[in-house]
Amino acid sequence: MLTLEKFEEASEIVSQVTLETKLKYSEYFSEMTGNKVYFKPENMQYTGAYKVRGAYYKISTLSEEERQKGIITASAGNHAQGVAYAAKLYNTKAIIVMPTTTPLIKINRTQSYGAEVVLYGNVYDEACEYAQKLAAEKGYTFIHAFNDLDVATGQGSIAMEIVKELPTVDYILCPIGGGGLCTGVATLAKLLNPKIKVIGVEPEGANCMQEAVKAGEVVTLPGVNTIADGTAVKTAGDKLLPYIKENVDEIITVPDEELIGAFLDVMENHKMVVENSGLLTVAALRHLDFKGKKVVSILSGGNMDVITMSHVVQMGLIQRGRIFTVSCMLPDKPGELAHVSALIAEKKGNIIKLEHNQFVTTNRSAAVELKITIEAFGHEHKQEILDALEMDGFRPTLIGASL
Repeated sequence: MLTLEKFEEASEIVSQVTLETKLKYSEYFSEMTGNKVYFKPENMQYTGAYKVRGAYYKISTLSEEERQKGIITASAGNHAQGVAYAAKLYNTKAIIVMPTTTPLIKINRTQSYGAEVVLYGNVYDEACEYAQKLAAEKGYTFIHAFNDLDVATGQGSIAMEIVKELPTVDYILCPIGGGGLCTGVATLAKLLNPKIKVIGVEPEGANCMQEAVKAGEVVTLPGVNTIADGTAVKTAGDKLLPYIKENVDEIITVPDEELIGAFLDVMENHKMVVENSGLLTVAALRHLDFKGKKVVSILSGGNMDVITMSHVVQMGLIQRGRIFTVSCMLPDKPGELAHVSALIAEKKGNIIKLEHNQFVTTNRSAAVELKITIEAFGHEHKQEILDALEMDGFRPTLIGASL
C-alpha cells in the first residue's frame, strides 16, 4: 500500500540527494490560459530528470545482499541516470539496458555515473524484457523503471514539495509513460488534499495508460509512435493501474506537433531546455477547459541531445511560419535573381538559402526553378511574401507547406 507514512519517509530520504526545484510562475502561460500556471522544473534536477527520486528511494529499501549482487534496470534514459547515480552513491554495480533509439546524451551521462550500458531493442518494453532475462541469468537485483510501488513512492516526493510550496494548488498536470510518476504524485496529492485534481498527460502515439483505464485492465499497444521517447511505453504498470484509476481525475493525450510548439514556447519565454516527454504537461495547458485556477505543470526532464533539439527547433519554426521554402519559376536571364531578392527584401523577408536549377524544364530559356528558404515573422508575414511573388508572376509553390 502507498501510505502517507511511506511518502513522508521517502521524501526525507530523497531530499538527501535531490536539488531543490522550486516552482516557477509562468506569466506567458498564465495569460494564455487564464489560470495561474506554475512549473515544477524537474529538468533542473541533478540528473536532468525526476527519476533519481524513485531510484534512490528504491535502492534504500534493498538489503545489503541485494545491492551487492549488482543492480540492473531498463530505461529510455532518465531512470537509467537515476539508478546509475543512486547506485554510485551506494557503491553498487549498475547495469542499464537501454533501447537502441536512446539519445546519445542519455547514454553518455548514464555511463558517466559509472554504470555499464547495454543497448537492446527499439522501445523500452523490449529493453525491459532483456534486462529481466539478464537478471535471471546473472543473479542481478532488478529494479523496474515504473511498475514498482517503492519507485512510485519516491517519485511522489514531488507532490509533497508542490503542496508545501503552494498549499492552495488546484490542479497538477503530470506526464505518464508507464505510470510511476503519476501514481506517486496523484496518490500523495489526494492524501494531502482530496480537493486537488490530477490530470495525467500522454502522447497520442503512446497512450497505454489511457487505454488501460478504458479497458479496466492493462493492455499492450501494438506499437508506439512518438517523439516523446521517455514516455514511449507499450504496456502500463499493472501494479500502478489501481492507483491511477482511483486518484487521477482525467487522462488526456497531445499530438507530437504540439510538443514542438511547446518546446519553442518554453525555450523563448523561460530560457529552459525541456525534453519532449517533459513538455507533455506544457502542451496540455492549451487543452484546459477551466479558468482562474492554480495549475502546476511538472516538467519531468530536460535530457535532450543537441541533434534532437536542432530538429525540434527547425520543425517549430516551420510550423509557425517563421521559416519556409518556396519554389519559383523565372526566366533564365540576367537580373531575374536580383529582382526576386529585391522583392523579398522589400517585404522584409530574409533569404537564408538559394538553390538554382536550370534543368527543371527542357527549355531553360523559358523558365528555371529557384528554391528559396526564407525567414519570416510568422504566417501573416509569410503570406505577404508569397502574395508579392505571385503578383510579380513568379508562381510560388510552397515546399513542405504541410509541416
